[in-house]
Amino acid sequence: MSLGDAPDDAAGRRRGVRLDGVAAAVAVLAALGLLARLVDLGARPFHWDEARVGYWSLRYLEVGSFEYRPVAGGPLLYHLDRLVFALVGATDATARLPVAVLGAALPLCALLFRDRLDDADTLLFAALLGFSPLFVYYSRFLRGDVPLALFALAFVGFAVRAYDRRSRRDAYLGSVALALAFASSGFVAAYVLCWLAAAVLLLDQPSAVVDAGSSTRRQLAALRSRVASRTGAAARAFLLFLGTTVLCFAPRAGPHVDVGLWKPTTWHLVLYESTVGALWSFLGVRVLNRWPYSTHSLFPYVEAFADTLVVAALPVLVAAVAALLWNRYAGAARRPLLDGFAYWSAAAFALLPVVTEVSAPWVAVHVLLPASLLAAVGGAALARRAVALGRGADRDAASVAAVCLVLLAVLAQTGAVTAAGVYGPSDRSNDLAQFAQPSDDLTPLAENATAVADGDPSTPEVLYVGEEYYTAWDPGNEYPPTVDSWGNRLPLPWYFERAGADEVSTENATTLAQRESVPPIVVTEPELANAVGDTLGGGYERSTYRLGLWDRETVVFVRR
Repeated sequence: MSLGDAPDDAAGRRRGVRLDGVAAAVAVLAALGLLARLVDLGARPFHWDEARVGYWSLRYLEVGSFEYRPVAGGPLLYHLDRLVFALVGATDATARLPVAVLGAALPLCALLFRDRLDDADTLLFAALLGFSPLFVYYSRFLRGDVPLALFALAFVGFAVRAYDRRSRRDAYLGSVALALAFASSGFVAAYVLCWLAAAVLLLDQPSAVVDAGSSTRRQLAALRSRVASRTGAAARAFLLFLGTTVLCFAPRAGPHVDVGLWKPTTWHLVLYESTVGALWSFLGVRVLNRWPYSTHSLFPYVEAFADTLVVAALPVLVAAVAALLWNRYAGAARRPLLDGFAYWSAAAFALLPVVTEVSAPWVAVHVLLPASLLAAVGGAALARRAVALGRGADRDAASVAAVCLVLLAVLAQTGAVTAAGVYGPSDRSNDLAQFAQPSDDLTPLAENATAVADGDPSTPEVLYVGEEYYTAWDPGNEYPPTVDSWGNRLPLPWYFERAGADEVSTENATTLAQRESVPPIVVTEPELANAVGDTLGGGYERSTYRLGLWDRETVVFVRR
């Protein structure tokens, strides 16, 4: 089968046994991917973003109240972590466990497209989703990017199958997947724009390509007729989407939240807050309030974005471009699935550097996701070419060797990036790490906090010293929103909250000297370290921790 051919339904039915074998192989890839994600899952210290999610999940578990805040990401991870913490306790590894499990499920999404892919395409697509370094690294990271990638790809796969098979079940599953994508990350807004762009280009494609018997108007009419004939199924799918959205975004009543999903008298407010209210909050925080003072220069972000893709996924990009060019200009028949994913990739590459607020490697995940399908088709075609050359009557040993060398180079590059980035040190040499990733192991500090925590809020165990960390009302840190100086403490609040240690703060070394008692752990800025050390005397041991990849040191004094 050439790159330009797609398997038809009859061929798929004839290969029923083989397709079951493919499903088993994909399941094995998913299991191996889960193992790759669980190895030393808690070894890397928490990034600031991870610490935010972990800290507020702990607070959610303790007080029971929750409300969606766009600045803190989607609500899904908070619900999942709260459940995990309640069942098995809170550690760095258990906090990341939901993302690791969801990331390991990515290869299973390849099975949703096998009506339009052959066996080799499907297996290679699953392998790329399971073991691409970017996917593995951010599946071991407490952010919503990989969960968003999973549910967005699942939505597209279910939508394609629902269209091809006229399947109501796939439509229902797709609606749930879409709602979970919305609950995973605010980047879902960019996905929606990318899908709209891809849909417009796909529908308009016959106007630019000679395609007898087809037109944009005819395709729109056929789509409208198909949807109109299934209004009941569409209504049920919408209700599933709405119900899942409400379940994820609904506030949970508690000490600081009056409206709650489990308070029937507030359900009318719950419905509003979890739909219109959540949408309006997102637009206000992420769109309206960003202009013009919170915008950024575009080209530095594009440069960093492209650099991450080249370093972490160059073979995937090359194979994706090759598949796109073949499908568009050299294939025997155009494959709309490849065109759609190509448009999705291009739109993501253009849009993500614009909508992201921080230049970070995790943004590249959202371009690599659709590009992986194209790369799988291109890579499978290359592998088939090598097999054909090796088996043919006029065997071309040099060509076979060249293809094998290309495939070996791809595996070597992927392995090198995985070893250095995924399992490598958290320092400036790691191309997959972002600035707010601590460079030092914080385990000794967490252990000290656990050792001194007594569970009595009246005798705090941690004292922050300095304007950078000072908050005028420390109990106010127990629920959002918090002041910027609280954010300067990250990721330490996660470790102290996990240990059960209570925190207070003071402005400077002078106010420190005026305190009647000093907690066993004192955290301060490097500029104040000597003054604080002189005030504390010789009863404390001094350590310095790098809470970022550069220019982010903090000094900690622990009572001997």
